[in-house]
Amino acid sequence: MSDSMAEYLQRDMECEGLLECIHGLKELDRECFRVLVETSEPLTIDELADRVDRERSTAYRSIQRLLQAGFVQKEQVNYEQGGYYHVYRPTDPDEVADDMQRMLNDWYAKMGQLLQEFREKYDQQPVTVEN
Repeated sequence: MSDSMAEYLQRDMECEGLLECIHGLKELDRECFRVLVETSEPLTIDELADRVDRERSTAYRSIQRLLQAGFVQKEQVNYEQGGYYHVYRPTDPDEVADDMQRMLNDWYAKMGQLLQEFREKYDQQPVTVEN
């Protein structure tokens, strides 16, 4: 079961906590993102798997979640003799932060709408019954 808003607000949150609460990313996803940010060159799945000490398939699933959330970019590298492979690099942190800000603004607007509906539904005058 997910934590309530009140429980989230009572916690000491770090920057990485945003990745979990806004995008639902796991600890491994955050670790893969950190490795990509700290690396000067884009990495293949095999290179990333080695650096996070996980199986290739596990690293691949993590990269897929990061791609879907917009945290990494996939690039195709072509071999001269034919064929290709993919490398992954982090998305610019400013772009990621801007995207999270937009999501937070959308969420805030939605919560405001729900609060207004709550007020309209429950802010009624009590009905008195005459004897």
